[in-house]
Amino acid sequence: MNPQYLTLAGRIREELSDIEQIVNRIDSGWERAQQSGDEFYLDGVALNLHSFYTALERIFELIASTVDRIKPQGENWHQELLSQMATEIELVRPAVISRKTRDTLDEYRGFRHVVRNRYSFNLSSSKMEPLVNKLPKLVNEIQTELDHFLNFLLLTGRG
Repeated sequence: MNPQYLTLAGRIREELSDIEQIVNRIDSGWERAQQSGDEFYLDGVALNLHSFYTALERIFELIASTVDRIKPQGENWHQELLSQMATEIELVRPAVISRKTRDTLDEYRGFRHVVRNRYSFNLSSSKMEPLVNKLPKLVNEIQTELDHFLNFLLLTGRG
């Protein structure tokens, strides 16, 4: 029995629950921004898109430290972590996400960087719209991929 894997599975489930709430807030904020034209709703959408990617990155960091036992370092560690999650590590674990998901998530990672490094009044709805529109399909894909990974953890964790 590997209690670390079982604990990790619980933490991933918890983060996925938080991601569900974040996605609901993005949907609600986007709808209100479109109806009212109020830019303050766009600020909320941008912040929640930031939180969406941050929650996923937290999951990936947990996997890297618990299962892989190595987290990327250096200037591009965020991109390297995404690549690491899309790579099978022989005799250790399957790929956590597909390469297609990795490529899509990289767009969200890039947007998070913009949110962190710009003033909110410089954010535009035209940059957010494609991310908001892709989100439902992406969330379904991530849920499916992480469910497969959770099954791996549970099977491996129970020995």
